[in-house]
Amino acid sequence: MEIGLIHIYCGDGKGKTTAAMGLGIRAAGRDKKVLLTQFLKDYDTGELISIEKLGENFCVVKGEPVRKFFKFMSEDEQIHTKNEHEKRFKEVTQKSIDENYDLLILDEIIASTNLELIFLDNVVEFLENKPKGLEVVLTGRNPNEKLVELADYVSEIRAIKHPYEKGITSRVGIEK
Repeated sequence: MEIGLIHIYCGDGKGKTTAAMGLGIRAAGRDKKVLLTQFLKDYDTGELISIEKLGENFCVVKGEPVRKFFKFMSEDEQIHTKNEHEKRFKEVTQKSIDENYDLLILDEIIASTNLELIFLDNVVEFLENKPKGLEVVLTGRNPNEKLVELADYVSEIRAIKHPYEKGITSRVGIEK
């Protein structure tokens, strides 16, 4: 891309990942190279099944699946998750540069920085020094003000009502 901007999809509402994936699909449809990684996710989602069908323009770098909330992990599991997330962040950002991607989606990186699984300063440094043409999307709740300042787009998705409040859990094809 001629100029790559920074997007944040944040808030407590449903749809942050969906918005990021929609942008990725739009870019891939226009023959842009898209690179996606997801932090704090288990990879059992319908969007990843769809993305696999898109072909070579949309690359997904999967890490080790995270199957429980960070606060419920043992100390050893937390350390292992932190090490894996830090390593993958470095690998995927380098890949985005080395292979000249147009769009990099870092799904749930905001939560990862808030939990100190990925150092905020490393994310800020990458964003400040990213290739001029690389578009970057960050998702998650409660972005640090440093990230908000660097972003060109900040879209907040606010929960007004959610079926989880009625005891309805994630449904295949809608939330997963």
